[in-house]
Amino acid sequence: MSNSLYQENLVEHFKYPQNKKAIQDADFAVADHNPSCGDRISMQGLIKENILADVGFDGSGCVISQAAASMLTELCLGKTIPAILAMTSDDMAGLVAIPLGPTRLKCAVLSLQALQQGLREYLASH
Repeated sequence: MSNSLYQENLVEHFKYPQNKKAIQDADFAVADHNPSCGDRISMQGLIKENILADVGFDGSGCVISQAAASMLTELCLGKTIPAILAMTSDDMAGLVAIPLGPTRLKCAVLSLQALQQGLREYLASH
């Protein structure tokens, strides 16, 4: 795929985000933000037998941060907690699939950091 197709995919996720919802009785809820640009993400999820059974996010910010959150929630639904905790910024760069400098990479990684923080807090309390 060309960069323009990847960019279209980002815009689609930004305009029509997947899993942008509140989770009732969530097992974890966490919020994070990027102070350098103002992007904000909150994540909630339900855990069933060590698997992310449902996930929702809300947020505001640039196309990359919000589209990455949508793409991440789609990717992580049904995955185990250890698999999600093992994900890296390289995984997020691959998911976004457009060239990212250091500043834009922070935008793409924000949702992963929030999700992993929520999962770590969940594990610590169970």
